[in-house]
Amino acid sequence: MKKILILIIAAFMVAPSLFAQEKAGKKDTLKHADVFYTCSVHSDVVMDKPGKCPQCGMDLSLSKKEQMKKDAVKTYACPVHLDVTSHKSGKCPQCGKKMSLSQKEQMKAEVTKLYTCPMHPEVALDKDGKCPKCGMELVEKKK
Repeated sequence: MKKILILIIAAFMVAPSLFAQEKAGKKDTLKHADVFYTCSVHSDVVMDKPGKCPQCGMDLSLSKKEQMKKDAVKTYACPVHLDVTSHKSGKCPQCGKKMSLSQKEQMKAEVTKLYTCPMHPEVALDKDGKCPKCGMELVEKKK
């Protein structure tokens, strides 16, 4: 009887650590995903692909962090296939045309003024001033 009681107590002491390790393993696999989707009602539901929440059945959406990253990253779009987008410039995989900045990115670029050095065109700043390389006055970049 004493041995059974010791085994039961040991099982209760070991079980939580096993479940914690299993749960930690699941979170670790999600860290390697590129994008995370969450349920708007159940914030503890995190998946690496879109789908339905297993608890309530609602559509999963981009997490707040992923949405902020998406808004901050430049996007390029095909001029013919508007649904084809990328975070890198290049060619459209469907038609081979050059991907250009999306309309949203073009509008952001129009609002932002850039100033460059006449001697060092690689120097581009968002405010007027002097070139950090040669000290010449920066001029507004023509679009």
